Order: sequence, then structure tokens, then C-alpha cells
Amino acid sequence: MDLDFTPEQDLLRDSVRRLCERHAGLDVVRKLENDPIGHSPALWTQLADLGLCGLMIDEEHGGSGMTMIDAAVVYEEFGRALVASPHFVSAVLAAGLINRSSNAAMQAELLPRIASGDAIITVASVEPDSTFGPSGVQLKATKNGDGWQLSGAKRHVPYAEAAGQMILLARTDAGRDAAGVVALLVDTTAPGVTLTQQLTVASDAQFRIDFDNVTVGAEAVVHGPGDAWSAWHDTMLDGATLLAAQAAGGARAALELARDYANTREQFDKPLAAFQAISHYLADAVTTVDGAQTIAWEAAWARAEGRSVATLAPMAKSYACQTYRKVTATAVQIFGGNGFTVEFDIQLYFRRAKSMQINNWDDRYCNDLIAAQLLDAYLLDA
Repeated sequence: MDLDFTPEQDLLRDSVRRLCERHAGLDVVRKLENDPIGHSPALWTQLADLGLCGLMIDEEHGGSGMTMIDAAVVYEEFGRALVASPHFVSAVLAAGLINRSSNAAMQAELLPRIASGDAIITVASVEPDSTFGPSGVQLKATKNGDGWQLSGAKRHVPYAEAAGQMILLARTDAGRDAAGVVALLVDTTAPGVTLTQQLTVASDAQFRIDFDNVTVGAEAVVHGPGDAWSAWHDTMLDGATLLAAQAAGGARAALELARDYANTREQFDKPLAAFQAISHYLADAVTTVDGAQTIAWEAAWARAEGRSVATLAPMAKSYACQTYRKVTATAVQIFGGNGFTVEFDIQLYFRRAKSMQINNWDDRYCNDLIAAQLLDAYLLDA
């Protein structure tokens, strides 16, 4: 594994960091909390101008054709700055699903628009009181001529108000396995679609969406039964890798906040960092964050090299998000009572760390995926 970044990747990191400082500072993060749109149009325009909305899209469809390592560099900076953006759901998840589709007309129409930033497409996968696995998809898709009729609900749909369309996972049968899952493109303003904003621990833009006999045509099929779940799983492996990089970036930024506070805040006429217990906490956190960053980079490198990340991606996501959660909790303790007040920035990282840990494959589901990969390989060798 080669973890040396190229000069181009270093330049990309610097460009994204400067962009975030100009258009996505923590003052912007605070202003966007619980906002129904949830992101800055100025930042979105700049991301599109830099070609970052198309970083996961091939050049033939108007994208930048970057590698997963490039994308991890971008997402690490997103994590440092707590960027509030539909980039993940649109440029990674939706673009990934469409890119894996056999619907060439849909690819030709939508991928260039996603890459240019003209289209924002979200993804609706999670349902009330359900799991991240295929059994969790129970929203009904009933055959209606050449199209489908949809009834049910989705929860925690990011940036649904800002998106013009969504890719919806639905079930075509009464079962609970992967074979009956279909992926459909649905307008967020279609008749029968109702959006209700949810208040979350991260104060980000998430919505419950109810579907009351919503009708879509045959052209809306992104992936049909038998194909949709594998495409979604492969897309989420890419997503998990980038979320690991984002969590590592956030953990590093939170650690720096705690370090700076410990070096400047004095108790008993000396800085907090001079107390051995505090310095031990910080030293342990440095080691843990280094580990999270390394496993995120390793997953990105493996994906860029065309290697399987079926085990590595959920490992990276789980470990990096756990690290983010633990480091921010430690940082809040170092800040003392100030850490629990909204005036200090550390609470912004603390709340988002927990949100990242439980969204888009929580620890339990990641561990289930890892165990399945390891046990299946063991049984095959037995």
C-alpha cells in the first residue's frame, strides 16, 4: 500500500481546504442548523466549478473521473470543516447507482447534470423501525402497467427539500430478501409525495417522506429486481469509504481544538496540557485518530487499485466513526463545562460525530458485514 500523496492530490487538498474556509466556515455551519434546504448555494456552485460534483463520474458523462483516493482527500477536508452539503447523497450515492445502471438514457441525461451541479438527487433507503439490510426495505412497489405504484414511508432522507429527485429503494414482493428490491427515480414534488422535516442530533436537513399511491413509469427504473440491492451495496461500499475519511477529518479537527484549548486554558496557574492526565488523553487521541485516518486511506487505496473492499470499507467506516465519537467526547470533557455550551465549536463536532456513527450503516450493520465476509471465507476454506 502506497500512502504517499501525489503533488496533484496535495494541491487538491489545499484547494478544498481554502474553499471550505471561504464558503463553509463554522459560522455557516451554525446558520444552516435545522435549515430545511440545509446547504450553501455559494459553496455548491464552487464545488461544481472545481469539478468536485463530478469527482465520482467518468469523463464521458461530464465528470472529473477522479480516483477514490482523490475523493477521500476531498472528504477528509469536508470532515474537518463540517461541510453541510448534499454532495454525498447526490455526487456519491445517486451518481453511483445511476453509473451502475443499465439504463443508458438515464445515464446520458442525469450524470452530466449531477456533475455540473445542475441536479441534486438524494437517496431514500431507510424506513421506520427497520434495518440497513434488504429486509429493511418494505415500502411497496406494485406493478401498474409498465410502471409502478408506491406506498409506504422513508425516514432520514438527506436534503430532500433541496433535491429535485430521489432514488428510492422499494420492494416488489412480500418477501424480505434482496431479490425483491427495486431502485426507482421519483420526483420529490410528485403527487402523493409528502416531505416532513426531522430534527436530528446533528441539526442537519433530514426528512421523512410518505408515499401515498405515487405512480412512476417504466423509465424511472434505475435498477430492477434482482439487481438493485447489489448495486446499492456496492455503491454504499464507496460511500462507507468516504464517510470513514470524513470522520477521520472531523476527529482530527476536534483533536486540534482540544489541544489548543488545553494549551491556553489555565488552572492553578498552569495550562491544562501540563496536567499529566490531560496530556495522556490527548496522546491517546492522536494515536487513535492516526489509526482511523490510515484505515480510511487504505480502503480508498484498495478501491482505487480495483481490490475488494467488502470487508475493508465497513471496517473503516465503523472504526473511524467510533474514533470520531470517542475523540469528540474526550474533547468535550477537556473543555469542561464550556464543552456543553453552544458558544464553543466543539459541540458541533460532538453532535455530528454521533450522527455519522448511526447513519449510513451503523456499527452493528458494519460488524455484521465484516463477520459475514470472514465467516463465509472460513467456511469455504473448511
